[in-house]
Amino acid sequence: MSPSILVTGPSSGIGRACAEAFLDAGWQVGLFARRQAALDEVAKGRDNAIVLQGDVTRPEDAARAVSGLVAAAGRLDVLFNNAGIFTPAAPIDEVPLDDWQRALDVNLTGMFLMARAAFGQMRRQVPQGGRIINNGSISAHAPRPGSVTYTTTKHAITGLTKTLSLDGRNFGIACGQIDIGNARTDLLAGVVEQAVAAGEAPPPSMDVAEVARAVVQMASLPPEANVQFMTLMATTMPYIGRG
Repeated sequence: MSPSILVTGPSSGIGRACAEAFLDAGWQVGLFARRQAALDEVAKGRDNAIVLQGDVTRPEDAARAVSGLVAAAGRLDVLFNNAGIFTPAAPIDEVPLDDWQRALDVNLTGMFLMARAAFGQMRRQVPQGGRIINNGSISAHAPRPGSVTYTTTKHAITGLTKTLSLDGRNFGIACGQIDIGNARTDLLAGVVEQAVAAGEAPPPSMDVAEVARAVVQMASLPPEANVQFMTLMATTMPYIGRG
């Protein structure tokens, strides 16, 4: 039987690139996001795609996504906990409380709910075990100015990853985190356009396909091995050192 993975936020960007890579590799892939039309587009012509429409911030939807994937694929081998949002950049005293709450709801509570539902399934299934891969960020280490909502949630995801790794040891559940910097997606395209309009050099970037290859590699490891943390970024990003 083909391995199975549940991908959150596969409608666009990194999530879509990763979902398509797993589909191409023959995995059974659960596609979980809010926009039905976007999910149908990713799944079109793919017998191994399982469309699971819903919202990661709703506990009942998270549980339904996991049970839906298991009903179709037999078990849950991997969760790629990817869904997240950015809010407009601003210093903390200019951040609307609604933006703060939205970031917490999706980037932190949503990832907690998905990990909680997946962990419970992996603990109960036979044979026991599985793998959870959390999408962190370079912001989990080195924030940009004006990013208090996103950066705070991504620092929290690092704590979630470490705790899941500890809690999963007795149940054969591995957890790792990939911290990504400047993959070429529609979101980064907007950043590039802003830089060019301001007369600045566009930021260094890399093909989003490299992210997908990395996540497939992490997911394909045998149960005895785990990538605890991976930092994947455009080579010349100003992340290491000063500048």
